[in-house]
Amino acid sequence: MRSKLYIPAGSATAPFTVAITPADAGWAESSLHVLDLAEDGSVSLQTGDTEVMILPLAGGGSVTCGDETFALTPRASVFDGPADMVYLGLGQEYTVTGHGRIAICGARAATPFPNRRVAAADVAVELRGAGNCSRQVHNFGTATAFEADSLIACEVITPGGNWSSYPAHKHDENTDVETQLEEIYYFEIDDSPAGTPGFGYHRVYGTPERPIEVLEEVRSGDVVLVPHGYHGPSIAAPGHHMYYLNVMAGSGPHRAWLICDDPRHTWLRSSWEHQEIDPRLPFNATQGV
Repeated sequence: MRSKLYIPAGSATAPFTVAITPADAGWAESSLHVLDLAEDGSVSLQTGDTEVMILPLAGGGSVTCGDETFALTPRASVFDGPADMVYLGLGQEYTVTGHGRIAICGARAATPFPNRRVAAADVAVELRGAGNCSRQVHNFGTATAFEADSLIACEVITPGGNWSSYPAHKHDENTDVETQLEEIYYFEIDDSPAGTPGFGYHRVYGTPERPIEVLEEVRSGDVVLVPHGYHGPSIAAPGHHMYYLNVMAGSGPHRAWLICDDPRHTWLRSSWEHQEIDPRLPFNATQGV
C-alpha cells in the first residue's frame, strides 16, 4: 500500500502537474506547484501570504509582476545545469508565461523581501559526499546563499546507482543543533541510454516517540512529503540519474538548515575522506549526462 505521504505524478488538475498547499500536506508552511505550459502558455497567480521561488524544470519563459518582467532562460531538462530563479515576496499578483514545466516553490512568510532574479550562472554548485554517495547540489535558494523570510529550496542530482540524502538525517525540532523544517521532495528520473523510463527509491522513518514509515518507488513527477523523521537514502537505480527538488520551511525563529544524522549511520561521513567524488560529476549544459 502506498503511503499517504507519496503523491504520484499527475495528481493535480491542469495546468498543474503538482499542486501541494500546506493544507494538502497537513502541515503549516511549505508548498509546491509545478506548471505544465504549452507553447506561449500563460497563468496568472497570487503569492498571498507566501513567498515563492520560480524556476524552469524543462523549458522556459518569463515572470511578470507589476511593471517588472524577469526572464527564465530555457533549459532542456533538470540535468542540464542550474536554472534561473525568480523570487517574489508577499501579497503580489504575477503571471508566468512560457512553455514546459515551471516549478513554484512556496512557504508562508511574515516579512516582505524584494522581488529579484538569480541567473543560472550565479547559482552556487556544490559537490557533496564521495564515492557512491556523490551528488550535485544547486544552491539557488538555500539559507546561506539567498536571503528570504522562511523558504529554503535547492536541487540535487544523483548519478545512476548512487545513494543521496544519506546518511539519513532529520530536522523536525527547534534546538541548538536542529531546525524544524517541513520538506517536499519532487523527483524526476532520467531515462536509460536505451530510452526506458527510470525509477528510484526514497525512505523516511521515525523515532520511537514520533513514528513514521515510508519506502516508495519514485518516478518522474512523483512527490514525497517529509513532515518529520529521518529521511534518506534517495536511491538512483543503476543507469538512471535521479533529480529532486527540495522545498523546506519551518516554524523556528531562524531561517536555517540544521540537521541531525541518524547516529547509527553518521560514521559514513568520515569514510568520504578516503574516496574520490564520482567522476560523472558535475553535470552541466555542455557535458550533458
